[in-house]
Amino acid sequence: MKPEVVLELLESAAEQCQVRVSYEVLQTSVVHGGLCRVKGEYRIIVDKRASAEERVTTLATALAKLRQLGLITVELSPKVADLLRMHEPAPARPAGFAAGGRAASGGRTAA
Repeated sequence: MKPEVVLELLESAAEQCQVRVSYEVLQTSVVHGGLCRVKGEYRIIVDKRASAEERVTTLATALAKLRQLGLITVELSPKVADLLRMHEPAPARPAGFAAGGRAASGGRTAA
């Protein structure tokens, strides 16, 4: 599916969830936008100069975060739901654990 079509689906999903999406020129070259809260309401800001693929990633990641927080209560289309699953943030690791599931102390555990 073309990124422009996916973008329209995600914008529609955001509208269904009453989350405002705005396109603005951002002053960064690394991040292309994301989820924020303005006056108590969630909003997704997307870099106007980002490519369609980058816009899709930004919107999908932001909506996935809202879904993970339990803030999306409307039924999403199967395509959008699948896309959000692919962009879900990784679950947080317990404190003291490094990547790979080993203890941060070099992998040694008390006997």
